[in-house]
Amino acid sequence: MADDELRPIVVKRIKKSGGGHHGGAWKIAYADFVTAMMAFFLLMWLLGSVGKGDLQGIAEYFQTPLNLPISGGSGNGSSSSVLQGGGPILAKHAGVSKKGEDTSINKPLDMKSAQAMLDRAEAAQLRDLKGRLEVAIEANKLLKQFKNQLLLDITTEGLRIQIVDEQNRPMFAFAKAELQPYMKEILHEIGRVLNGVPNRISLSGHTDSAPYSTGDRGYSNWELSADRANASRRALIAGGMDDAKILRVVGLSSAVLMDKENSLNPINRRISIIVMNKQAEESAATDGGSLAVKDQTEVEKGLAGNAVR
Repeated sequence: MADDELRPIVVKRIKKSGGGHHGGAWKIAYADFVTAMMAFFLLMWLLGSVGKGDLQGIAEYFQTPLNLPISGGSGNGSSSSVLQGGGPILAKHAGVSKKGEDTSINKPLDMKSAQAMLDRAEAAQLRDLKGRLEVAIEANKLLKQFKNQLLLDITTEGLRIQIVDEQNRPMFAFAKAELQPYMKEILHEIGRVLNGVPNRISLSGHTDSAPYSTGDRGYSNWELSADRANASRRALIAGGMDDAKILRVVGLSSAVLMDKENSLNPINRRISIIVMNKQAEESAATDGGSLAVKDQTEVEKGLAGNAVR
């Protein structure tokens, strides 16, 4: 009993502490969430306030923005809509200008102006393609070695890519349609780039004026230029270009010389690839092969000094 009375009493006190400061990052996330939800409900309210016809008009505009300038339209962004503005076309509200001219969006645009707009857009696309090809030539070690033989310029038919011979660096075997290995690589690279554009392609083969021993009675420069154009077509397709993009393949022999002063100049032996614009494509499809030599001759007049590498 005496031992029990002397035993010390131990009291254990457990101190509980808080979880510490968590920072304010959650507040920023919550604010972003609230802002997003407010924008979402505002969008839903606006869509609910617009009529079905206006919604369809807005959807058609963003799907085919050039359809309205060409064919005219009614209702897209008119003054009766809750959604005003939205671009140069949608921002035209019904009314009359200070000069008394009708500024209504229902007024169809002039067809010539619409066609000019489309032509400018297509020309810009071809200039962009030309720039991409120039970048590809500089970036590819093999192509860069032969860039003096690659001539790029914009013509009335579209973007023209010409691969020309040099004295000690021919594209084909002598008097044959057999591609040299480096020529295949060039065409493979060009084929990959051209497959990314919707335009159709025209191919033409050219030779110098050196005749075969049999003249034009047997196998001549006409057959050789056509065979070389077809060999180039096969190499473009092997490089990844869709076969359906080829609209025209012609052999022009020495009828269209690049160097008219010296018909035996190696530069006259070349392959011409034209990424055609819509006008040239429609002409080629309508008039067929009879137009090929005429168009090609007109396009290639004054070529010397005008091609841009």
